Amino acid sequence: MSVRKLKPITPGQRFRVVNSFDAITTDKPERSLLAPKKKSGGRNSQGKMTMRYMGGGHKQRYRVVDFKRAKVGIPATVKTIEYDPNRSAFISLLAYADGAKTYIIAQSGIKVGQTVVSGPDAAPEVGNAMPLRNIPLGTVISCIELRPGQGAVIARSAGTFAQLVARDGKYATIKMPSGEIRLILLDCMATIGAVSNHDHQLIVSGKAGRSRWLGRRPRTRAVAMNPVDHPMGGGEGRSSGGHPRSRNGMPAKGYRTRSKVKASNKYIVERRKK
Repeated sequence: MSVRKLKPITPGQRFRVVNSFDAITTDKPERSLLAPKKKSGGRNSQGKMTMRYMGGGHKQRYRVVDFKRAKVGIPATVKTIEYDPNRSAFISLLAYADGAKTYIIAQSGIKVGQTVVSGPDAAPEVGNAMPLRNIPLGTVISCIELRPGQGAVIARSAGTFAQLVARDGKYATIKMPSGEIRLILLDCMATIGAVSNHDHQLIVSGKAGRSRWLGRRPRTRAVAMNPVDHPMGGGEGRSSGGHPRSRNGMPAKGYRTRSKVKASNKYIVERRKK
């Protein structure tokens, strides 16, 4: 995977950096795994705006991704590597030996024609999904469950990965993408390898219109508002107001909002670095 810097033949292309998509093998998704995706525009069932800065955007269809990898012991062949408009990572189409087809999050280095399998007896190779108790220590993993059978919730975006550090009792110690070190049950599944499209962080949109294509409307700065609209609004001239905070007064930029009595705190061995 690589990126391309475009020639500045228009103002919108002057600083634009795009993904070359050289890992993508097809532009036609599997129709049986497509689902409709309705846009709300930030409105609720009464038509009232409840979320700001949402609206417009290109029409999209959802790709039904298998995050559970529940077909244990059945080998599957990687048919395609595809772009997914709903996420930053690429996805892979798997054709199982029993005839089923599913999408999975594509791992970096996965190839068309490769065979992948899930379950405790799988080999620790890229694309295979295994319980944490069967993965060798030090392995780079992604698409990790937090509860057995829940489906992958951790390390799913482009280029992310975690590392299996240790095992003790019924828990595995995982170093998360944020740097946090956390305990997760050994029965939880994880996929071997880092997530694909690690060059996603290098992409530069180049113009405001690309945000509109993604359904993001212009965001109003808090200091440009009136005092009635935001705690940081008001003032004479261009004076910017007060300490950074949200619209309801919650301090930002370093203020910790996590509850000190949250149940999952006991599973966090070391907090992420500031």
